Amino acid sequence: MNENIRILRPFLRGLPIIILAMVISVLMAKKYLSYVTPMYESTAKLKLADIQEGVPSANLFKDFDVFATANKIATEVEVLKSENLLEKTIAQLPFNKEIYRKGSLLSVELFQNSPIQIKSFLSAEGYDKRYQLNVLSDKHFMFYYPSAKKGIAGSFGKPLVIKGGTILITLNQPFIQSKKELKIIDNYEFEFLSKQKILDKVVKNLDIVPVDKDVPVIRINYKSNVPEKAALLVNKLAETYIREYIENKFKAADTTVDFLKEEIDSSRRRLSDSENNIQQYRDQNNIINIQQETETDLRKIAELKIQQTNIKMNLDAVKKLNGYISNGKKSFLDLAPNFEAFNDLLSTEMVKGIKKLQAEKKDLLLTYTPENEKVKIIDQKINDLIDYQVESVKNTEKNLEVKYNEISNTITDSEKVFVGLPEKEKQLEILNREFNLYENNYNFLNTKRIEAEIARSAKISFHKIITPGVASKTPVSPVRSIIIIVAAVLGMLGSIVLIYIVHMIKAKVNDVYTIEKNSTIPIAIATPFIRNKEKKETVFLQEALQLDLKGLLTDKGCIVISSYNRSEEHLFHSINLFQAFQKQGRKVLFIDATGDAQPQLRTEDYVNLSDPKYTRYTQKASRIEIEEMMKSYDLSVLHNQSIQDGSMTLSFMSLATQNLIILDSRKTAERIITEIELLKDEFHLPNMWFVLNRAGYNPSVWTEIKKLLNRYLKNHK
Repeated sequence: MNENIRILRPFLRGLPIIILAMVISVLMAKKYLSYVTPMYESTAKLKLADIQEGVPSANLFKDFDVFATANKIATEVEVLKSENLLEKTIAQLPFNKEIYRKGSLLSVELFQNSPIQIKSFLSAEGYDKRYQLNVLSDKHFMFYYPSAKKGIAGSFGKPLVIKGGTILITLNQPFIQSKKELKIIDNYEFEFLSKQKILDKVVKNLDIVPVDKDVPVIRINYKSNVPEKAALLVNKLAETYIREYIENKFKAADTTVDFLKEEIDSSRRRLSDSENNIQQYRDQNNIINIQQETETDLRKIAELKIQQTNIKMNLDAVKKLNGYISNGKKSFLDLAPNFEAFNDLLSTEMVKGIKKLQAEKKDLLLTYTPENEKVKIIDQKINDLIDYQVESVKNTEKNLEVKYNEISNTITDSEKVFVGLPEKEKQLEILNREFNLYENNYNFLNTKRIEAEIARSAKISFHKIITPGVASKTPVSPVRSIIIIVAAVLGMLGSIVLIYIVHMIKAKVNDVYTIEKNSTIPIAIATPFIRNKEKKETVFLQEALQLDLKGLLTDKGCIVISSYNRSEEHLFHSINLFQAFQKQGRKVLFIDATGDAQPQLRTEDYVNLSDPKYTRYTQKASRIEIEEMMKSYDLSVLHNQSIQDGSMTLSFMSLATQNLIILDSRKTAERIITEIELLKDEFHLPNMWFVLNRAGYNPSVWTEIKKLLNRYLKNHK
């Protein structure tokens, strides 16, 4: 805690300087603010179209941007910063000339509040130069080139030819009439700005940033010394961006419509050619519907093959029967059961007739012999029927063979239809595929043409200004409160640094800690700063008691009081300790090695060693004389010369039983402590103690200034 207080003492001592420095800094800051040109900022917020949400995602407006992908915020920011867009914006704003009312220290741009109007017809030579105008009356003025002392007389409303072109200066009567107390006669400055200079100024003060990387909103900020300019630029830039977007969209849609129309005409021709090719191919190959025709032919062949199979089966049975009959004609009735494939009604009746005749024959044979006419007639009838039946089987076989051959030929002819069918199907599939391709392309192009025509007709933009810029009434720079606070803080910090630098450069013995840090010599007493004479006696009586309690006051002892620079620095302690010892009832001798104490001490117990009778003594004789005088007293106080200047200082210090070295907290340099330490070791001085004068004294700067002023006045009286 004591260490913290010790560190803060220079700060507390220099507090008036710190306050004064802060006040001066604040006053300077306010003076600066009164002359600096304020900057005003205006902000406009622009919301970008998002095709993933809202109206643009509707089917009607799905491709309004002509196949565009999602907006990239960073890309749109760069578009807004582009030189092309800025040039188009600037061309619509009255930023090509600046008119200032010129003051002694500050010039103020008038912009739309100017009592004069200036029109120019200049070449490139006349731009980017600051011309001066001194209005003499409501009719006449003086024109000055930059840095020129001689002017050109001119009149309002009459063209003035200058280097680089012609200018026409007139009075802004509507504005003048609206401001009855307006001062027209004054000094003005004006400048015609080139396109590049305007662009450089705009780019310098323009800031375009997205609100958030995931939010399609862009913030357009612009700073200007005229608030109306800032608001005009951000709003016009946003409007130009939207208008440019609409124009580009219209141009793209218009180009797309023209392109689609050409492609549609070409696609229509190719589609018509494809239809004709299909028709021609069908006509050449007699194709109506390949699939249905193929199915019909296959069904027909299948039915013919079934019939062929049935006939084949019957034919095979008849051939087999015919073979049986040929081989066993005499036993015809035994073959009759094999007439499976020959079972028509006539054949059946004939077999029945044969059997009936055979039955009759058997009956006749019971009565007649085989040679009987009746038996022979029956045998003849039976043979006739058998021959007829055999011939019938042969004819049936021939008929079946004819049918079988006819069906086989028909099947063969029907199967000829399928020869080359895969090639026909392949060619027809190719033609159909080509037709479908052209048809799909034609339909797609027509759909896109309709959408592009809608986009061309709908001159709207889904980009929109959600927050227009307004003219600010409060400047953004300089920020008065911040500048004043910073000036006060800088004044405070600067003064604190200066105070501590001075404190370190002076390096005085400020407190007990400094002595203890730099020396092994102990501290006998620390005398506080005594403001009242009444307290002086009490303080030194207490210090005399402290010396006694520490065992420094021995019988017949000699206390030598010294200082380093000047003997006046320890005279105060020498006199007051002497008087304090006397008040304690001691018989004390005051030995003055300098003679400084003689005016203040009127007592018999005073010896002035600067008296001529003592100066004639040798050093040894003086020591003997002093020792002889001290024998008659309980205690002796020797007011020594300064260590730096005295010739007998070390000699007197060697006589002492106790050596008190006075250090002043406000005057003695810190390095003196080390020098005294070295002096003690070099000359082996006995019983050396430090006494800190004005311990804990930390006077304010005002006190020091007051002392210096009093000293100055005293020296110049």
